[in-house]
Amino acid sequence: MADPTSRRDQIDDDLQEKLVEILKPEVEAAATQPPPPKSTDKDFFHALGGWGALLDIGLPWIAFLVAYAVTDHKLQLSLIIAVGIAAVLAVVRLVRRQALRNVFGGFIGVLISAWVANRTGNAKDFYVPGLLTNLGYGLLYLITVLIRWPLFGFLYGVITQTGTAWRRDPVLLRGFSRATLVFVGLFAIRLIVQVPLYFTGSLNALGIAKIGLGLPFYALAIWLAYAVLRGSMPPEKWDEARDSITHLLRANKK
Repeated sequence: MADPTSRRDQIDDDLQEKLVEILKPEVEAAATQPPPPKSTDKDFFHALGGWGALLDIGLPWIAFLVAYAVTDHKLQLSLIIAVGIAAVLAVVRLVRRQALRNVFGGFIGVLISAWVANRTGNAKDFYVPGLLTNLGYGLLYLITVLIRWPLFGFLYGVITQTGTAWRRDPVLLRGFSRATLVFVGLFAIRLIVQVPLYFTGSLNALGIAKIGLGLPFYALAIWLAYAVLRGSMPPEKWDEARDSITHLLRANKK
């Protein structure tokens, strides 16, 4: 009979191979850069894109809400304005030579939302894709924690090229689980607040909630997850993880 420990190690190795395959583009992008220099907490947040990146994400939604209010509820015009702003932001990112998923990710999201709202003729349906996205991500993050493979641990193992060794360290496993749960909470709170507003047809409140729980709340979640990770790791492990993650984020912005 095969040794249970050996079987578990084999499963871990197989999972690691799958993770490397899935995240191969990101790993290769980082590999083409010089070795990661020592970074600071400020460098880490700057590599995330800073407040400018977060503002880019929110502008089309703000534009839709304002346009719908000032145009006396003209849905199609408001949708055109929102999509137009998203397109301009995509062009700006393209000119800056950012990663293609950063260029088109936000634009495609707004475009899908506009298509849904235009199809139904109901302005509140502009927010349906976002609600479904939060539900999907929330479930995904939660499942990874419940099966003791938290998403943050996956990323750490691939980025630092340490495989699944983090799972054998109770401190790291607990830290990555807590950091992942921070984002489970983010998605859950968004749904708890926005779903009732959607079903009651409170469009203005729904739009304000979308914006308020977007930029500021996402920044808060990043800060909390960052603090949880930093507090859950020995200083030398945290420094290594922060350097590698910052290095990867910078590479993906090229």
